[in-house]
Amino acid sequence: MGVGGNFWDLLKPYARHEGFGFLRNKRVAVDLSYWIVQHETAIKAAHARKPHLRLTFFRTINLFSKFGAFPVFVVDGTPSSLKSRARITRFLQTSGIDPSSFPTAEGGDSVERNGAFKKCVKECAELLELLGIPVLEAKGEAEALCAQLNSGGFVEACITADSDAFLYGAKCVIKCIRPNSKEPLECYCMSDIEAGLGLKRNHLIAIALLVGNDHDLNGVHGVGLDTAIRFAKSGSEEEILKRLDEIASGQRLLFDGDVESGDDRSHLHSSDEISPNRRQSHCSFCGHPGSKRAHFKSSCAYCINGIGDGCTRKPEGFRCDCAPCDEDRKMKELKKRESWQMKVCSKIALRSNFPYHEIMEMYLSNNHGYFDENEGPHMSWESPKIEMLIDFLSLHQNWEPSYIRQKLFSMLSTIYLRDKAMDRGEDLLHGQYAFDSIQRVKMRYGHRFFVVKWKRAANDFAGSTIYRVHAEQASLEPQEFDEVEELVDLLDETDVPLVHVDDGNCFLLSDEDMELVRAAFPQEADRFLQEKELKEAKSKRRKSSGLIMEGTESESPKPRGVQLSITEFYKSTKVHNQQKPGDDDLIKSPEKGGSAAKEKRKGSGSNLPKSVRRRLLFK
Repeated sequence: MGVGGNFWDLLKPYARHEGFGFLRNKRVAVDLSYWIVQHETAIKAAHARKPHLRLTFFRTINLFSKFGAFPVFVVDGTPSSLKSRARITRFLQTSGIDPSSFPTAEGGDSVERNGAFKKCVKECAELLELLGIPVLEAKGEAEALCAQLNSGGFVEACITADSDAFLYGAKCVIKCIRPNSKEPLECYCMSDIEAGLGLKRNHLIAIALLVGNDHDLNGVHGVGLDTAIRFAKSGSEEEILKRLDEIASGQRLLFDGDVESGDDRSHLHSSDEISPNRRQSHCSFCGHPGSKRAHFKSSCAYCINGIGDGCTRKPEGFRCDCAPCDEDRKMKELKKRESWQMKVCSKIALRSNFPYHEIMEMYLSNNHGYFDENEGPHMSWESPKIEMLIDFLSLHQNWEPSYIRQKLFSMLSTIYLRDKAMDRGEDLLHGQYAFDSIQRVKMRYGHRFFVVKWKRAANDFAGSTIYRVHAEQASLEPQEFDEVEELVDLLDETDVPLVHVDDGNCFLLSDEDMELVRAAFPQEADRFLQEKELKEAKSKRRKSSGLIMEGTESESPKPRGVQLSITEFYKSTKVHNQQKPGDDDLIKSPEKGGSAAKEKRKGSGSNLPKSVRRRLLFK
């Protein structure tokens, strides 16, 4: 989807891999159709009932709570006639049918295919509205409206895999999201593309016209991605599209490129020195201007070295740097470039109706939504309509109400903490749970979370199917399960809170963003962090005191069977070797002749290399 010729592979080296905090408190536009189509194979393999609703439900909650973003979803409007014809052509090509044997479609899509897909999109939009997430409808393509929202500053990024978003003016595109990884977001910024490739928006539009796009699959015959990039770079952003139009209409037979190269060309053509008939001859021996016979008589000015008479033989691969040769090389390079451009221009001229001005205007337009361009769209994020949402999902997914409430808890807790941080909202989460305390810090995929305890106002959990854990399991030391690793779920299910029962009180344990908790409950967060620092300081003091005790105990003889370190062993042997003669009776062997044998071993061992002594030690 988007620009042809493996365009994403061209941009791959300039991708940024961002962490969980990249989208926190940022608005992001999501191409809903792409979100559904992207995981079509995965959700079909899962054999889920209405997988498009399941995927949208879980992914939206994760995007809202785990990533902390403010998503706004965009749905496609009425496709253009060019897009409809391109879709039909693509379907015929994948089916092995020649598209030229069919009449050209004037507009509209396949009713059977789009009817079913539009029904899925409509159900997802209804689900999103019940979740309190804004949904916007585009006049045409959803990625076009996402790009307009991004370029206009209404959102900070857009999520789509359609590379056309850059042509519509997007500044930051998130192509892929992998929730269960340390760097889940694969981002592409237009600033990085401009700096790395030297291509701006109009250059990308020119490349799309040459290699093909969603509205014109063919492009220019015989022009690939590399050729299109080189051809687009030869013109400035302000003139590239205009010059491309002039070449296609026959008004310009040669694409001169920038003004500087044109000036150089006129200078070279006006120079008499570059004419082949007037080019000065060069010596075949030294390679410099002049004849070989004249250089045998006396060395040329380029070869005067002060050693003796005569020129120096030119090395292999020698190039003369004189002014005529330099200008001659420039002229040859210019003619080579002109010849290459003429071939590309001739291919462009052969393409009928090129370039499509309708496609150009579509990419350059800034009116893809049903709202005023200056005021922007109305986007507001509200609390989920829980009871209506339960009825909707019970009908379409056949889920139990308790299961739906479990999955919604992370979204509800995020909304509650945001409202508390702004001194608004209710005192109880979901009208049932009150903030109790922070239990510990949890590291998850390289991102730190607070494990928050929520106390339920009523201790009646009858009929609840929330997963339970015992009090002793929930109070384990943080080292036991601080780092969480999960298998990648194709449907990206959300986390469910755990139930912790302690002294007859029931608590829910949930993972919350640390900055959000600190903004909502600053005193409790500061108190927890201070206590954590005190515990760590006590632990360090305890360890340091333990090391001191071990140091004092090390002065006493070590028990047998304990292997000494190599430093300790050499230290001990060195002490024995340096003992005074009067102390020999302390280390005498009870056997006869033991002292003499030891003296002999000491004398011979001292002459052995260190590597040999080490091998003997650990033999």
